[in-house]
Amino acid sequence: QVQLVESGGGLVQPGGSLRLSCAASGSVFGPYRMGWYRQAPGKERRLVAFITNVGTTIYADSVKGRFTISRDNGKLTVYLQMNSLKPEDTAVYHCNLHPSGSDYWGQGTQVTVSS
Repeated sequence: QVQLVESGGGLVQPGGSLRLSCAASGSVFGPYRMGWYRQAPGKERRLVAFITNVGTTIYADSVKGRFTISRDNGKLTVYLQMNSLKPEDTAVYHCNLHPSGSDYWGQGTQVTVSS
């Protein structure tokens, strides 16, 4: 059984930065990707970014150039560095681990961008 625990959310002013972390525990076999999704109130959960086991990255257009995803395979951890934050980035951010045929989710961490 794989469990994901996110950390690093909080309240930040527009233009500020936050770094999210997600640590996975348990056994994961085979290639897998790790990523971040976010869900704002009243909206669907949407992809923010993901990174494959070989380091290929994909970003939502809305965060390109501002957010950077990275991972530490040895620690089963994925990070999301968020810079130049905007009020529209406010959401609950969920970590995702996706090996073939499975999906694992964290509980989420709240990010609020407000002055």
